[in-house]
This record gives sequence, C-alpha cells and structure tokens, in this order.
Amino acid sequence: MNLNLGGCMGKAFGEDVMVEVSILLLTKNGRRDLERVLPAVFCQETTARLEVIAVDSGSTDGTLELLRSFAVQVKQIPPEQFHHARTRNLAASLAKGDILVFLSQDAIPASNDWLVTLLANFDDPGVGAVYGRQLPKLGSSVERRDVFDAIYGGDKIIKDPAHTNGMGYRFYHFSNVNAAIPRWIWERNHFPEDLKVFEDLGIAKLILDDGWKIVYEPNAGVFHSHTHNTVALFKRYFDIGYTLKLLRIWDAPGIRQSLIRDGWEMLVKKMRGAGRAKMNRSVRYAITQHMAKSVGLFLGLNQNRLPLALKRHLSAFRVFG
Repeated sequence: MNLNLGGCMGKAFGEDVMVEVSILLLTKNGRRDLERVLPAVFCQETTARLEVIAVDSGSTDGTLELLRSFAVQVKQIPPEQFHHARTRNLAASLAKGDILVFLSQDAIPASNDWLVTLLANFDDPGVGAVYGRQLPKLGSSVERRDVFDAIYGGDKIIKDPAHTNGMGYRFYHFSNVNAAIPRWIWERNHFPEDLKVFEDLGIAKLILDDGWKIVYEPNAGVFHSHTHNTVALFKRYFDIGYTLKLLRIWDAPGIRQSLIRDGWEMLVKKMRGAGRAKMNRSVRYAITQHMAKSVGLFLGLNQNRLPLALKRHLSAFRVFG
C-alpha cells in the first residue's frame, strides 16, 4: 500500500522484503500528537527500508484508525497488560529491522534528517545505543526548560565505559523517548522487566556494563515535553531516587557529587533570574518545584527507612505495589 502524505510515501513491505530499520511506538489515545508524529516519520529523508510498528493498549480516541491509515503495523494489548519495559520488549520482538528505533507517541521529529542523523552513529561498531535531543514544546514550564537545558545540550556526548571522563550522573542518562538500539544488542540486553518505570535507565546500565558505548546525538532532535505539577514531580523524583539506588548507580564514582552540584546550580540560576526582575508566578513556581524534586529524590534514595504504606503513597508509578 502506497500513501501520498503531502509528498511523502508510506509503504507497507511484504514478508519477503528485508527491513533495515524498525520504528516502534507505544500508543494509547495519542491521536492528537500522532497526527504530527506519523507524517514526520514517513517524511524522513532516508534510503533505509523502514517498518513502523505500534503496540496499542486500549485507545478509544481514533488512534487505531489513524495508525491504520498509514503504513503502520498495529498490535493491540489490553490496557492492564501495559508495562513500560515488557511492552517495549514486545514491540522489539515483533520487529524485523536490524536497528530498533524507540519513539514516544508524542515525540515529534524536528527535521527530515532526524532518523539518518540518529543512525549515522552506528558507523562506529562499538556503539550499542544512541539517543537524541529532546526540545521543549511551545508553552513548556520553566522547570522543564531548565531540565532540558541541563541534560539535552548542543554538544554530542560519547559515553565510553573505558573512559567515563568525569561525566557523573550524565554517564548513565539515556531516554527511549527518542533512541535507537541494534537488534542484537537488545537481544543481549532486554529492557529489565523487574523495573516498573525508568526502564531506559535500566537498559542503559546493562549496555554500558557490557562494554558498549552510548552516544547522545544533539542533531537528532524531537519536540517532546510534559508539564508536571509539583506533587507529580515530587513523586516522580522519589521513584528516580529509588531506581538510582536499586540499580546501584547512586554509589558509582562521581554520581552523587555531580547531581548535587547541578541541582544546586539550577536552583541558583532560578534565584538569580528572580533577583534580576520582579519574581513572577512562573519563576516562584519553578523554585517550589525544584525544592519538591530535591526532597522527593532524597526520600527515594532513603526509602528503606520509610514504612511500606508511606512509600506506596509517595511513589508515582506504584513501584512498591
């Protein structure tokens, strides 16, 4: 089936055609964003043979109809079966491509060379994964813009297990919002299904510990951001703290020092911005959110000292059942 998508063609390949790249989407009620994501995907300037696979967990907003109007293979699962790691592993198991590209349903490729730029990093046979830049969407909060400025800068970063180069917590940072992993690397290192969330951090540690490089590619950007309220950020960072401890990342050399340093610098930046002008509501709110994240992270790192009932209440993703 060939589709004319404003000058782009979406093609569904037959069983006998060798697919080189599989783009994997996890979807649920994402039609509004997918109306922009899918054309951007099919408009990519690449000669690679692509397939696009979506695992949908209960959409009711027309997402399924939109996916099927494009050359997208759809696998449906019940909503209660969705699991951040397990569902990504399911999507990967359905793929035929040598390269698995993970893209969130609300991550919009920023250019027509997003894919080719992301994949060019595999010219180095020592690279086990690549992730691209995330650009805040219009109207994003001060908190999200500051975080993205800190972890998604304009310089390429090559994370080599043989040379950590004092990267601190950035060494393990990885996001499957916009990422690519060779199939054979994924077959060796599945997303860890014992993690209910932050499965991308889990697989990054597995890949790095296995001796492979991870590349951050700033020129393969997507527009993607969420606005979290203060309570949601507190709970999210509680789970981040718990996961850093669980994966034994927090105690790795330089991790805690770099995270504390960058957190302090971000807070000082906000305070200075407030001092140069009348502190408006958005800046005041950003400072409050920063403090909430810090407290949440601290409690998550020390969750073993908290009663189970309280931990369940503080967790955003029910990591304690």
